[in-house]
Amino acid sequence: MGIFIFRFVVIALITLSGYFFPPFRLTRYFGAGAAFVLSIVIIYLETRIRKTQFRIIWSSTIGTFAGVLLGWGLGSIYQTIADESSTTAFIRIFFLLIMPYIGFLVGSQKFEWLDPSHLFGFFKEKNVEHRYKILDTSVIIDGRISDICDTAFIEGALVVPQFILKELQLVADSEDGIKRQRGRRGLDVLDHLQKSSQVSVVITEMDFPDVHDVDSKLIELAKRMEAKIITNDFNLNKVAQLQGIPVLNINELANALKPVVLPGESIKVFILKEGKEKDQGVAYLDDGTMVVVDNSRRMIGQNIDITVTSVLQTTVGKMIFGRYNENSE
Repeated sequence: MGIFIFRFVVIALITLSGYFFPPFRLTRYFGAGAAFVLSIVIIYLETRIRKTQFRIIWSSTIGTFAGVLLGWGLGSIYQTIADESSTTAFIRIFFLLIMPYIGFLVGSQKFEWLDPSHLFGFFKEKNVEHRYKILDTSVIIDGRISDICDTAFIEGALVVPQFILKELQLVADSEDGIKRQRGRRGLDVLDHLQKSSQVSVVITEMDFPDVHDVDSKLIELAKRMEAKIITNDFNLNKVAQLQGIPVLNINELANALKPVVLPGESIKVFILKEGKEKDQGVAYLDDGTMVVVDNSRRMIGQNIDITVTSVLQTTVGKMIFGRYNENSE
């Protein structure tokens, strides 16, 4: 409420100054009208600036000033090699107008180019460049990312966008008890990552108001920052890969790290339940891999030694098929 009162006071003061001190030799009423329009324009610009990230404001300002200097320099060079004429004056004015405009556009659209860390990165060795990895909601709630970071297998900076934090907070505030628990676990995971000495966590306010889907925002952010996306979301994984964005999938990593079991080997398993086929039992390894064992239904609730007959690789992981030999007991 205070900001609206302040804006009203500013508009009123500018309008009164236009009335008592009319510019451009206007009458008092026309001067007040011109001042009122000018104040509205200023307030509009102020509201736009408040919604804009500081990095964009900074880079746009630097780009505009760079354009002014470049335009003045090009105009001066042209003037030294050309005769004084209206054409020369036009060329100088053209450079002074078009170059700041280009600088403003470049600064607002490619603000990462004018980021100090990016500029200074040109003077660093290539092997120490900053590698960004963006976390999505699913991988934060999953929680395994914190264990992976503790082992120092992931290097660089982990980026958490503000819109991901908002989505995580909505899950944590959900009326559904399970969702609320998952959201709070995600917040605990982020707190653990921020306190970790193995990685650095960067909270970015970069957003894309024209894009409403969170997954699409993540993809746009990855393009801007030239970053990778860490996710467990199958659909986001596929869409990002189709657009040429590197993706690190925790589920794929877990499947790759499962122990290799070859046909003919003997392993000890605990028969947990009966299988779909006759006289089959089902067991699970410590990593969650399903083991289907023939001739083991009557051994439910017991640890037995089995012989691996085959290993099947599926989209969700590995399945092991084995046979229980009663004579081995």
